[in-house]
Amino acid sequence: MENRPLTAPLLNSIITFLIRSQTQKTAPILPVELSHLPDDHNTETTLQNLNAAFLILLAGEDHAQFSQAQGYLTKLAKSSKWADWANFYLDSVQLVAQELEQCCQQDPELQAKFQNVEEMLSENLPDDKTIAECIWSVLFPEGVGIRGHEAASINALREKRTVTISNLNPVPIENPFKEILFTSNVLLTTPLVGADLSEFDQHFQEQLNKTSQEPQLYWYDHPIPIGVNAESNEILYGLKNFDEAVQVERQRHPEETAKVNFVLSVSVTHKQLQTLGKKYIKHVLSKNAALDQLNIFAFTEEDTDALVQQVLLPAAEQCCPTDNAADLLSIFGVDGRYGRHYSFLKAISALWHVLINPKIRATFKIDLDQVFPQTELIEQTGASAFEHFQTPLWGATGHDFEGDPITLGMIAGTLVNKHDIHKGVFTPDVTFPDGKLAPDEYVFFSRLPQSLSTEAEMMTRYQSGTNLDGQHTCLQRIHVTGGTNGIFVDSLRRFQPFTPSFIARAEDQAYLLSTLNQSERLGYVHAAGLIMRHDKDAFAQASIAKARAGKQIGDYLRILMFSAYADALPRGVCEIKRIIDPFTGCFVSRLPVTIALLRFTLKAALFFHEANPEEGVKFILAGIPQIREGLDFTQGEPSKLEQVYERERQGWHLFYVCMSGIEEGLKEGEQWALSVQKAAKKIVSECLLN
Repeated sequence: MENRPLTAPLLNSIITFLIRSQTQKTAPILPVELSHLPDDHNTETTLQNLNAAFLILLAGEDHAQFSQAQGYLTKLAKSSKWADWANFYLDSVQLVAQELEQCCQQDPELQAKFQNVEEMLSENLPDDKTIAECIWSVLFPEGVGIRGHEAASINALREKRTVTISNLNPVPIENPFKEILFTSNVLLTTPLVGADLSEFDQHFQEQLNKTSQEPQLYWYDHPIPIGVNAESNEILYGLKNFDEAVQVERQRHPEETAKVNFVLSVSVTHKQLQTLGKKYIKHVLSKNAALDQLNIFAFTEEDTDALVQQVLLPAAEQCCPTDNAADLLSIFGVDGRYGRHYSFLKAISALWHVLINPKIRATFKIDLDQVFPQTELIEQTGASAFEHFQTPLWGATGHDFEGDPITLGMIAGTLVNKHDIHKGVFTPDVTFPDGKLAPDEYVFFSRLPQSLSTEAEMMTRYQSGTNLDGQHTCLQRIHVTGGTNGIFVDSLRRFQPFTPSFIARAEDQAYLLSTLNQSERLGYVHAAGLIMRHDKDAFAQASIAKARAGKQIGDYLRILMFSAYADALPRGVCEIKRIIDPFTGCFVSRLPVTIALLRFTLKAALFFHEANPEEGVKFILAGIPQIREGLDFTQGEPSKLEQVYERERQGWHLFYVCMSGIEEGLKEGEQWALSVQKAAKKIVSECLLN
């Protein structure tokens, strides 16, 4: 980029406050300075200095090392070895400056707020809380006013989420065994260093070795490394515990004898694993788990492609011929970022209802590190897990707190951490933070609104005679988790929700956004008592640790993606944030580029400051390519994101048109419909693992 601004004046006071001592007697929140500048041969020192130079430029010309930082970045931008990295930081300064300028032009009050922050930071503010609230007022307004007012904030959010019920569902779920298609996602990655792979044949091991040499394509929170021991294998853990939960249901309802259908999507971090995934899962299950209560189906990208080629495309040709049907229907699959398999795991129930078993009326997704604690549920809520699905609130209609119509076609449960369950199942899994803020948390602190919505939404219990009685009023959920939620097939077909494939984190939060432009909203009903125990910290430490950096970087990308996605939707950002604030909405930022880059560079600087340079280097090397890609994807008019969203919206519409066309064709006994049904049943049968 030519004529790069050297700094972003509105940020000068904030960055200076964070990285420089305010008085001779106080230490900075995060000391940042250049060191060993002539040495550009040492990767560790060079990356530390490049990152520091970016922050120093944003601190402004009054910083003692401003000229050095400018010269250093400019020099390395011309070097053969460091040009890409130096240019990333130089380009980022310009992007931040441009974003701030444009945002202040659109909202003159924001510039006045920045000036007010500058004045306040020049004074001796009394404590960290006041400092944080001051900075948050311009960078993270969703966090302002919560600390110190937790109870009032909880009550206000509950009031905002209250739904007045017009009609309970006249035909609620009666038999969860037969009416709900349960689903989960399997995320596979390469083996951990030193993993024992002797139980696999030589060819399988050779293919795994080739896979390890490939670049990683996708990052997940805690993927399952192939070869992990059985005790740490999330697939076995989740399915065994779900099987045991079904056994408890059978004891309470001995008349139920049918197996429960359970669909797995198989997503991978490396391309070569696409061909190894199902073989691996089948091997693990056959060796370690009987799972007598379940019919387990696993869908790889190969299987979903077969459904597209043999079922969806022939149906599209009959129902609504279009030249780009193959491209549009490629949205139906499992490989890629979280959004893709998440949408598949919802949509598969519509296909199942039309082509496999019309008794399937809904789907419910769990994560495999989550367990139904049946004993505690029965003792403390009066109902077992499956009995909670029978609530007539799921599928009810009503009006939200502003009087707008809403259909509660989705259902959302709650999580309790394993180490907290002794306190009771209604123990929040995210609590209000109490302690010193990390440097990047002065810029963005999602834990605060997350804890608020956890208390206000997830911990709500219905009680007769109160404002939320579960009969005339209930709570709609905006904050949901990736597991522990479901949707009726008729709501799927009517509202056609989906999570775009570019969403790599918080796919559950993004799912609802696609429906917000409709006149009647689709919503999640809060199912008080539908609680799963979250066990990931109890058994998956190695895989969690392996994915920690990727998860952190994904959080920055989440800000870029959610902000651009909301901007692409017809309803408009302000209206969307009015619905989804504070937690889901805090990732829809008016300054997404600024926030993402500040969080990234402050976190990287903290690694070096805490004498952890190896992690700092890994973090920068992994983060810059992904952030650069995210910036490129969300910039432009129209942006690539807008183009992908529109294509996928059309694709999912075509999918549901195909479902309706097939359904009508089967009713009429048309040969083409019978033919695609036969193909679908064959593909599904080949996905059965046990």
